[in-house]
Amino acid sequence: MEIAALVTWLLTAGGGFYLLYTWISHGGPRNRNTSRFPPALIFGHFGLAATGLVLWIIYVIVDSDALAWIALILLLPVALLGLTMFARWLPTYRARTSVAVADGPAERHFPVVTVGAHGVLAITTVVLVLIAVLQG
Repeated sequence: MEIAALVTWLLTAGGGFYLLYTWISHGGPRNRNTSRFPPALIFGHFGLAATGLVLWIIYVIVDSDALAWIALILLLPVALLGLTMFARWLPTYRARTSVAVADGPAERHFPVVTVGAHGVLAITTVVLVLIAVLQG
């Protein structure tokens, strides 16, 4: 279960990196007036998720239950920040046809498939990590 969680976490991170790249490359940090995503929200989500992933990798290598629990606990605020970003992204997605794409916030450029896959993989990761920790 630990390896399955690691694989889904890595896939989730890949989608997250792509979304972060898209947001930054379309001026996300510079468009504070138009972006619904404050940089602290984006980078907080990224930082906590990356820290949890590193701890999970170490856990898989050394089999330390404490690291597994810390990684699971870190996933809780990661999930809440992710849900917050999703809730802030939905109005931007719904309004994408009413305003030219170039005129909108940076998150308007997020591919729907990537957002959806990132969310589904994230939920799967949380469930697999939870199962792995409880089986521990």
